[in-house]
Amino acid sequence: MEGHRSRLPLALLAAVVAAGAATWLLRPRNGLIEPTPVEATAYFSHAELERAKDFRDTQRLLGLGGLVLSGGTLTLLALRPPRRLLDPLARRPLLGGAAAGAGISLVLVAVGLPLAAVAHNRSVDVGLSTQSWGGWLGDAGKAAAIEAVFAAGGGVLGLALIRRFRRNWWAPAAGCVVLLGIAGLWLFPVVIDPIFNRFERLPPGKLRSEVLELAHRAGVDVGQVYRVDASRRTTGANAYVNGLGHTKRVVLYDTLIDRFPDDQVQSVVAHELGHQKHDDIYRGLGWLILVAPAGTFLAQALAERLGRREGMADRSRKPGPAALPAVALSLALVSFALGVVSNVLSREVEASADAFSLRLTHDPAAHIALERRLAITNVADPNPPNLLHVLFDTHPTTVQRIGIGKAWERKR
Repeated sequence: MEGHRSRLPLALLAAVVAAGAATWLLRPRNGLIEPTPVEATAYFSHAELERAKDFRDTQRLLGLGGLVLSGGTLTLLALRPPRRLLDPLARRPLLGGAAAGAGISLVLVAVGLPLAAVAHNRSVDVGLSTQSWGGWLGDAGKAAAIEAVFAAGGGVLGLALIRRFRRNWWAPAAGCVVLLGIAGLWLFPVVIDPIFNRFERLPPGKLRSEVLELAHRAGVDVGQVYRVDASRRTTGANAYVNGLGHTKRVVLYDTLIDRFPDDQVQSVVAHELGHQKHDDIYRGLGWLILVAPAGTFLAQALAERLGRREGMADRSRKPGPAALPAVALSLALVSFALGVVSNVLSREVEASADAFSLRLTHDPAAHIALERRLAITNVADPNPPNLLHVLFDTHPTTVQRIGIGKAWERKR
């Protein structure tokens, strides 16, 4: 028991050091532009700022409430496992682990559904969501089924590792996390994403020619460029890069292509090309590889502390499915904490891509106009509360991104 108690501080220290070191090692070294301080009122009207504040303040509360409900539910399951449901599963531990994993996932979906429904209704009221209740519930059902399948697989794999490697299951678990991360990046664009949206390769025409010309100037192998039917769910606009190898792609929302001026679309494309140029997907994988061992080590130490009643810290017995709630809670806590640290790196990566876009297009006016219009279209808060920004945001704030454009303009 003494070794079990001393393991948690060591694991916590290891996770802090690993996350800090990975963020420092992988941060962009060159090309960042220090944003010029700007005021949101210089670019947004009082009505636009009030609309965003009224919408986002409540959406944040709903999101935080969902986190509290999910965390509280997991804590309750970990500290007071429902034995009438979990004990019979121990007769066939691995199959029981699959059932327990799927069950935990579905319980969390059910707990969070009411608040998610309120958030959806508010999105419809403000004009951001275009989905009917039937479409929204259909998507929620598909997402819940997919998550349950993955949770079942995680339950089987996790319990098998815990039972086979009683003292140090964190080590093979770290390898599995990395492999699953790589597989997810490779497969999600072609297996999971099409379940929810229709993707079409950008047809020959002016936009495709402009994308290819920008890619040529940037010296980037752009892979495939796709248009996605985001308008079936939202009036918001966005773009992203994902995939590995032959699944690598740039994806543009149809709302962006159809409703934004050409120069602003080019600014978005140039930003995404910046991610390709800087190999940011591999940067993310590098972060995962560096942090996963310390993260799973901390998750094991936490699970052993939380799951003492289920024998998690007892090396002489093999835990059954009743131990999985403690493991799930531990992984959730560690993932949240490490996610906050990874957001620090993500914000610098996004700022670097903004700088790349400006150097490629030489059009700060389009960049600034794009950031303003994206904030209005997506009903986003241009300058959110700093604590929430630090904890949850993966991108610089809108006023910071406008400031990057202003700084580049002044330097010229």
